[in-house]
Amino acid sequence: MVLDKADQHAKANKYEMAALLDARLYPDMFSCKRQIQLATDFAKGSAGRLAGVEVPIWEDTENTCAELHARLKKAMVFLATLQPEQFADAPTRAIEIKTPVGTFNFTGSAFLLQWAVPNFYFHVTTAYNLLRHNGVRIGKFDFLGNL
Repeated sequence: MVLDKADQHAKANKYEMAALLDARLYPDMFSCKRQIQLATDFAKGSAGRLAGVEVPIWEDTENTCAELHARLKKAMVFLATLQPEQFADAPTRAIEIKTPVGTFNFTGSAFLLQWAVPNFYFHVTTAYNLLRHNGVRIGKFDFLGNL
């Protein structure tokens, strides 16, 4: 897993993992750990909305590799609770997203393709690139995972 490689990289180079988790390319962007938190938020939030269930709200308090691993595991556990029949009307489900810049209304299909997937991959890719930029030896197949 990419976080494990980042942790190994920090240990091998004798610096704190926090340096990688707090990394950003510009002062006004989110840190690497925040990118991971947001990726899990988009995974659970998108699937939950499409399934028509209440989306769990989690505090964003993770500061270590172990805490981020736990958050990733928690997201996978939540996703595993969703059943295929819950997505039966997902393509036509009305979904409203409220953000600081406005409210967005979608059908389920538009939400998935125009909001959920792009946002999820934006944050995953940004976290990957922050780690790579800081010397973690990861590549495309680390990003893609087990195919």
